[in-house]
Amino acid sequence: MVAKDSLQAASYNEMAIKEITRIEKLISSWDPNSQTSEINRNAGRQSVKVDRELFGLIKRAIGISKLTDGAFDISYASMDAIWKFDGSMTTIPSAGSIKKSVANVGYQNIVLDEANSTVFLKLPGMKIGFGAIGKGYAADATKALLIENGVQSGIINAAGDMNTWGKQPNGEEWNIAITNPLNKNKVFAILPIKDGAVVTSGNYEKYVTFQGKRYSHIIDPRTGFPSSGIISATVFAPKAELADALATSVFVMGIEVGLNRINQLPRIECVIINDEGEIFTSDNIKINKS
Repeated sequence: MVAKDSLQAASYNEMAIKEITRIEKLISSWDPNSQTSEINRNAGRQSVKVDRELFGLIKRAIGISKLTDGAFDISYASMDAIWKFDGSMTTIPSAGSIKKSVANVGYQNIVLDEANSTVFLKLPGMKIGFGAIGKGYAADATKALLIENGVQSGIINAAGDMNTWGKQPNGEEWNIAITNPLNKNKVFAILPIKDGAVVTSGNYEKYVTFQGKRYSHIIDPRTGFPSSGIISATVFAPKAELADALATSVFVMGIEVGLNRINQLPRIECVIINDEGEIFTSDNIKINKS
């Protein structure tokens, strides 16, 4: 954050940390006391009344699922972890086990009651999780809180989810570097961000290779198969929440479908790097690929 002195900066930092901690407690599926855990415990049994904040996040997540034809799905948390990315796998899981792993996945089975602010998961064993949208939401909420408290400019880095507003102290726009994950010393481009967010999803550290084909730790919630062909997807969007979800979705949809979908969305751009190190961009990002 841009502040007038170190004391003010420290108070802003403390405010930001408290807000992120608050959101973590609300959406964490690991915390047994969270409302998210309460929803999961009652899957197939009964609806759970939740805060409007959490209800709104779930509602928007379902909207993104529809937008991406299910490539993004918060009920991915129901998947059995049959793919291991710790080096212990020696063969691809069987077709039967893959099919069984996604039996309880499906955003269509998340039932929302707007009037009563309740959430119901239809299937016993079904779970929701916010691993592909939660950091982005936390960055958006923290940014809004800081602006509300008079912070005129800043950049939030929520574990790689970047959210900006205003300008740098020297009056210039904030910038983000697009690097080649196969060669992190190489920068494809430095692009300005103006009051927006940028999120990168990557599989260059967690993947398995069978018969020469690389399988990412980002798994298609519709099929149970890991995504392949892409090692990095960077999405620019007005909100970090949307950028976060779409970066994961592009991995699952693939280069052609992913870029086609991004090009249909206003004020959203994308840079994709495939497993050969080639770069692909949405229509309105111009990068010299030489």
